[in-house]
Parts: sequence; C-alpha cells; structure tokens
Amino acid sequence: MAASSWNGYITFGLVSIPVSLTPAARTERISFNQLHSVCHTRLKQPLFCPHCDRMVDRSEVEKGYEYEKDQYLLFSPNELKSVEPESARSMTILEFVKLDEIDPLYFDASYYVTPEEGGTHAYGLLVSALRKTGFAGIAKATMHNREYIAIIRARKNGLTLHTMFYPNEIRAANAPELKDVGQNKAQEEALAIQLIKSLAAPFQPDKYRDTYQAGVEKLIEAKSHGKTIANVPQRKMAPVIDLMAALKKSLNESTHSRGSKTLLASVPKKEDAGKRRRKAS
Repeated sequence: MAASSWNGYITFGLVSIPVSLTPAARTERISFNQLHSVCHTRLKQPLFCPHCDRMVDRSEVEKGYEYEKDQYLLFSPNELKSVEPESARSMTILEFVKLDEIDPLYFDASYYVTPEEGGTHAYGLLVSALRKTGFAGIAKATMHNREYIAIIRARKNGLTLHTMFYPNEIRAANAPELKDVGQNKAQEEALAIQLIKSLAAPFQPDKYRDTYQAGVEKLIEAKSHGKTIANVPQRKMAPVIDLMAALKKSLNESTHSRGSKTLLASVPKKEDAGKRRRKAS
C-alpha cells in the first residue's frame, strides 16, 4: 500500500472527518540509465560541494533562498513549519460546486481519501450526500511546501481528492479562429455526428494499453538475445482535401467493422435552389 501523503481533517460546517491521503495513480514507464559513451559506465549525479571540494551527505543539506547572486537566506525545518497555514492540518471545504462545471484542465494529481478511526460514519455521510447531489467540495490543502486548491468528489466507494492548477498556471490555448465552412456545413456536421455515434462505447480504461512501452519491452527482450525486431509500420498522414468524402468513407468503414448497416441514408441531401423554391411555394 502506498505511504500516506497527508493526514488531517476534512471539515464542512461543524463536521470534521479525520482522513489520510494516498496517491491514486502513478506513471508506469520503462526508464533508461545514462551511460558514458566511451566506457559504458553508469553516470551518477552526486551531491558535491565545489567550495569544500568533497562529496556531501544528505544530512548536511539545508534549504536556502537566493535573494542576490550567490547570497542566500537559510531556513531550518522548524522555521518553515512555523508559517504553515491551517490547511496543513485541516481541509475546510469552502464551497460546493457542480462537478460537471469543473473543467478537467484544472485537475493535477489525484489522491484517495481514506477515513481514519472515528471518522467512518461522517465520511460515509459526505460520500452519500455528494453522490446524490452531484456536487464536489472545494477546499485548500497544504502539501509538499505548497498550498493547493483541491476538489473533493465522491466515487463509487469513497472520496477522491484532486489537487488543482491555479488559473495563472493554465496556459492560454493557441487555437485557430473557427470559421463557417460553407454550404456543406450541415451535411458535414450530420456525418460527423453519425461517425461519433458509430464509434461510441462505454468508458472502459482497462482495455487501453501503452503500445510504445510494449514495443520497448519487446526491443529489450530481442536485444538481450541478440535479435532484432521489425519496424512498426507508420501511416503517411496528410491534410484532408475532400472533407465530405473522408467523412463518408470513415462512416462506412466504421459501421461495416461493427457489423451494422450504413447510416448514410439518413444524411440530409443537398437540394438545389429550384427544388427549395418549389417546396416553399
């Protein structure tokens, strides 16, 4: 079980719930070591003091803030602890917001919230209330020398906390200006919607795999036995010239691959101006 990252209380109103936080996810990836290309010795990054000209043990390390070039203010652990806000020990829910109003762009790290002794009943009550109302709590939590805004939401069997980026940390999107695509817009949109529906499926994250990591594992296995593996074929991509044709072909391929009938018959056909005038009359 992962070590606890934070212990304290979640409070809302006069209710306080003793809880602990544990990381809910971590990235799994193959890591490579850095080797000296001349002798293939693994390179190290030791703590070295150029003034004393010797290696330094971690017990000799202290924290310093550089206020001028090579000029530092030194801080002891007790000094830093003395300025910890209340959120270092308790997370007060400041307000409740609708979960579906929160842009996932703001989500950072995720933690499981586990009740500690004496907090099970109040914890279960909060889980039930959040699930039935669709709300999530916004609180402040201080961890790892930083105060975070946190979202506390209910999942099936408990609470999950997500630390959030502050607005000033969100980068502006470099999105192009969206313009009217012309007379085929209605037909293209209808086809795009049908293509989306034909590819729709329940969210099942366990069916997705990191194919790049799998490829690296195969490469390692082959290389360890003095073998080689074939290159992964790469499709040549180019901007779509005829969007309507691409949508129709995509829709047909999608519906055929799922064994269903083509949906093209329901796409509204483009009418000429004469037909529209006759209908209007």
